[in-house]
Amino acid sequence: MTRKVNWGRLLTAMATPFKPDGSLDYDQARALAVRLVESGSDGLVVAGTTGESPALSHGEKLRLFEAVVEAVGDRVPVIAGTGSNSTAGSVELSREAEEVGVSGLLLVVPYYNRPSPEGLYRHFRTVAESTGLPVLMYNIPSRTGTNMLPATTLRLAADVENIAGIKESAGDLGMVTEIARKAPENFLVYTGEDALTLPHLAVGGYGVVSVTAHVVGREMKAMIEAYLAGDVARAAALHQHLMPVFKGLFITTNPTPLKAALDMVGFPVGGPRLPLVEPTPEEMGRIRQALLESDVALAE
Repeated sequence: MTRKVNWGRLLTAMATPFKPDGSLDYDQARALAVRLVESGSDGLVVAGTTGESPALSHGEKLRLFEAVVEAVGDRVPVIAGTGSNSTAGSVELSREAEEVGVSGLLLVVPYYNRPSPEGLYRHFRTVAESTGLPVLMYNIPSRTGTNMLPATTLRLAADVENIAGIKESAGDLGMVTEIARKAPENFLVYTGEDALTLPHLAVGGYGVVSVTAHVVGREMKAMIEAYLAGDVARAAALHQHLMPVFKGLFITTNPTPLKAALDMVGFPVGGPRLPLVEPTPEEMGRIRQALLESDVALAE
């Protein structure tokens, strides 16, 4: 039986703030965590894709986990991105994150290595069994080069007690349906794509690990709650209203548009770290227009 966790429906994949000199801004990270919780996030995912995990050092990740736990860990779950393409490295960081006091772990499908289904199974099982924390697996083939198919996900869900769910970002509702239909009770299936939140719920998914909740958290929460209450018409209307920002924050590589958007709404978190760069002037205009179309209030 998969371990039952209470992570909530709306998790936000938190951006990582940087100072002008490129160093990590832990004070602003604490402030951002508080802002996200106060705007409707049920939990936070730290140092995931949106948090620019490939550009963070091992030490920075641990300090970031600690900062966010200090800021909001008594209020919401804090899920630490500890997965990488090294099984041994993932085990090490996962154990250290557990000591910091995080609530769970985000483990991405190993990138670049392109493991077989059996390799994926052994990787996730090895890392999960090295810790007592619940694990959220993360399938994002556009980033990793490998698509973990439902058969492997379901095998892990059945065999490893503390694998509590998956963030499914392949963009395939058929895969979500199969996992939701066959997974053990209490196995949580999240989408990693804001624009698919409502369709994802409709086929049996549980919730979303959101990017756009940084700027439309209350509206995202309202959409989810409307659907769960049976008010599908209101949920659909909110989904349609939010579509410009769902699209606008992904016009180039995440989190580049998000960081620009946060600056536009008056909560600057710095730009992305190389090899990512700031949006072009044309992209900045499109991001601003998307925010306006979804009625996001911009700073003066």
